[in-house]
Amino acid sequence: MMKEVIKPKVKTLAIGESFTTKEMNGKKDKFLPEHSSNIESVIFIHEGECILFINEKEIVMKPGDAFTIPPFIKHQFKGITDFKGIHFMPNKIEFEFFN
Repeated sequence: MMKEVIKPKVKTLAIGESFTTKEMNGKKDKFLPEHSSNIESVIFIHEGECILFINEKEIVMKPGDAFTIPPFIKHQFKGITDFKGIHFMPNKIEFEFFN
């Protein structure tokens, strides 16, 4: 059975001199695209629950949880429920997508 990958709904919340903050939305039982970036960033979950797949681990994230995503590490999210996360990232970040 193939996993269903969807494009997240993304909304820019703030842009500063060095950092950008974006909200991403995922859906229950759906995967967001697997990707990596060239600079570390932080994801904070503020609604719903998801699984972060990173370094061959499955990390369940709930409201109030945050995780620092290291550079050059493939990772992917799957919704346990519909969820919203806040992504704090440097403005110079570049992403590579794998699916």
